[in-house]
Order: sequence, then structure tokens, then C-alpha cells
Amino acid sequence: MQSVLKSHELHGGTSHEVEAMNSKKIYQQQQQLPEDDEIDLAELWHAIWSGKILIIAISAFFAISSILYAINQPNIYKATTLLSPASEQGGASGLAKMAGQFGGLASLAGINLGGGGTDKTGLALEVLKSRFFIENFINKHQLLVPLMATNNWDINNNTLVFDDEIYNPKTKTWLREVKAPKQPKPSLWEAYVAFKEILSVTTDKESGMVTLAIEHYSPEVATQWLKWLVNDINETMREQDKIEAQDSIDYLTGKLQETQLADMQTVFYQLIEQQTKTIMLAEVSKEYVLKTIDPANAPEEKAKPKRALIVVLGTMLGGILSVLIVLIRYFSKKATTTNLSNDPLITDKSERVSTQQEPSTNSNQTLGKQE
Repeated sequence: MQSVLKSHELHGGTSHEVEAMNSKKIYQQQQQLPEDDEIDLAELWHAIWSGKILIIAISAFFAISSILYAINQPNIYKATTLLSPASEQGGASGLAKMAGQFGGLASLAGINLGGGGTDKTGLALEVLKSRFFIENFINKHQLLVPLMATNNWDINNNTLVFDDEIYNPKTKTWLREVKAPKQPKPSLWEAYVAFKEILSVTTDKESGMVTLAIEHYSPEVATQWLKWLVNDINETMREQDKIEAQDSIDYLTGKLQETQLADMQTVFYQLIEQQTKTIMLAEVSKEYVLKTIDPANAPEEKAKPKRALIVVLGTMLGGILSVLIVLIRYFSKKATTTNLSNDPLITDKSERVSTQQEPSTNSNQTLGKQE
């Protein structure tokens, strides 16, 4: 009977001690929560150091991948030329002066002489970038195949390398697989978009100088295309002004025959003279709108890709990614362990098991003594 009472007292005392220990642990954990939220640099370094093998492996993988990617990228060369606006044409300036002198008189005859001169350089650059001009340029010089079907340049033989999946140079057939409405042969719209990507036009606002540049796998091809481009834009603007001037002469000649006023006839004669000068200047001037200051030459150094930069950035990306993976794994594992240790149900069960084992041991020892 006495042994039963003693065991009951032991159980009661043990339960009170367990509750006291639980409350003490909870209080300590609450006091430690703000400290756990702080960043411990030593712990961060320990986490990174513990995952150094994973970091080295991922970084090495990214470094090797970036090296292989950079090596397999073909060289692209950039040909440039520096242009300046041609001097203001005499015909245009003379017509602007006459517009100020005889504009009111000419308006009586139903003729509009216009205002000041036009910015032919700006107009020429806009024409150069237009879809109509580029499509005609591609057709004229047969640039569709070298523009759309090449993927490299053989420096030893100075020949373009064609993509076998797109074009067969032996049979001269297009082989690319596309979805409707596209065709195996690229359209002029696709060629226009591709040409716009390799063409760059920049204007210096202070000096007015214009820089044209074309990128291609072959430096020779890029240089030749750039020369053709400058020649064609000058020719296009020259022919356009010649046509406009001839139309103006025909119109003024008709008006001259209609009027009997001596003053108006004088105005018409002078206008016809200015338009004739415009035609003469257009015929004799090869660089009609854009004058070449620094002609295009085949570049000897590639413009891109920047292989060293690709490798450095790829390795850095792998290092950053690997460190993030290691830290996420470390703190996720730590959070899981902390949650398990702080779970009151698990703590109570473990402590109850331990307390139940201790009284049974003590009671066995007491019975042994009594015997």
C-alpha cells in the first residue's frame, strides 16, 4: 500500500515538473525569436562553405556551357561609313528666294511657290529606312540568299557558309520548314525585317554627320552592301528631284503660254531657269544628298560576339544561382528542424514517455529494496 502511494506521489510530482519545464522552454523560445530573425554572417558563411562542392559543380557547369556557347557563335563584322549632308542645292535655294520675292504675284496665277528649302538629308535618311526602298534594294542587288540563308563565313576561302536546313546552294532551292502563310522562300517583308536588324543609322545632332553601319558574317559583304546603299540613296534622291523639276518645268511652260502679263512671264522664266539648274546639278553630282567623308572598308576585327564577356557573365550567373540553391536548402532544412523541435505535441509526447519510464524504474527499485 505504501509503495502504491509513493508511486502516485512520484507521478504527481513528475507531472508538475514537466509542466514547469515546458513553460520555461516556451518562454525561452519566445525570448530567442528576435535573435533568430537577425542575419548571422558566420552562419551564412558556414552554410555556403558546407555546400562548396555543389557551388563549384554548378559554377563549373555554367562556365563550361558558356565557353562552348561562345566558341560556337560565328563572328559578325561591322562595316561603317561617315557621311555629311551635301551643300544646299542652288535650285532649291534659288526657288526659296523667289518664293519670298514673287510669292504673292505667283499666287494670283494660281501657283504656289512654297516656303523655305527642305531638309533633303533628313528626307533621304527616312527614305533609306523605308520598306519600299529596302525591298527594291534587296531585289536590285539580289541579296535575298546571302541575307536570309547564311549562318557563317569561311575566312580561308572568303566564301559564305549556307544553312543546309534553309537553302541548298547546289540546286538553288529553299528548304526551310515554316507554317502557313509563310513559304519556304522568304518574302520581301521578312527580308526587310532582317535587313533592318543589321542596318544602323545614327546622326550627330551637333555636326549633322551621318554614320551608316551594316553587320554581316562576311566583312567583304558588309562593305559592299554599304557602298551600294550610299550610291542607291543618292541616285534615288537625284532621280526623284529630276522628275519633280521636269514636272515643274512642264507645268510652268503651260502657265507661261496662258498668261499675257509681262511680270508673270518674267516670274515663270526665272522659275523655269531654277528648275533647269536643279536638273543640271542632279545630273553632274554623283553624291547628290550624302557626301562620303570616310568610305567603308572591310573591317579586320569582329564586332561581336564578346566571348570573354559571355564566359564571365555565364560563370557569374552559375555562381549566384548555386549560392542561392545552397542557402535555400540550408535554411529550409534548418526551419524544418526548428519547427519539429518547437512542436508542443511532439515535445509533450517525448517527455511523457521519459517521465513514465522513470517512475516505473523507481518503483521497481523500491520493490526490490522491500523484498
